[in-house]
Amino acid sequence: MHIHVNGRNIEITDAIKAYVKEKAGKVAAHYEQIDAIDVVLSVIKNPSVSDSHIAEVLCKIGGDTIRVEEHAENMYASIDLVCDKLDRQVKKFKEKGLSKSKGGVESIRTSATIESEAEV
Repeated sequence: MHIHVNGRNIEITDAIKAYVKEKAGKVAAHYEQIDAIDVVLSVIKNPSVSDSHIAEVLCKIGGDTIRVEEHAENMYASIDLVCDKLDRQVKKFKEKGLSKSKGGVESIRTSATIESEAEV
């Protein structure tokens, strides 16, 4: 798995890069099918903007992509928030895939059409 960290209007230090890789690595440990995680950290240099630090994450799982974004007052807080959100989304994606592979829950639309055909 590949974790790539980029920056816009900010210099990415080794400490920030290590922090991102630590947090994103925990997310990747939950699901082995993750191919790559691309993180873009940016800062809005306008003093009137309160939540000026932005963290965006693109997580590539097979052919699908999960994108999350968070704003905060400092960079470490935005990284924490975006990794928590990504963790929830990856767990949701994993559970969705497991329910499909086990033949579990059908959607309302497909079960309704099967019932209406049986009544006729």
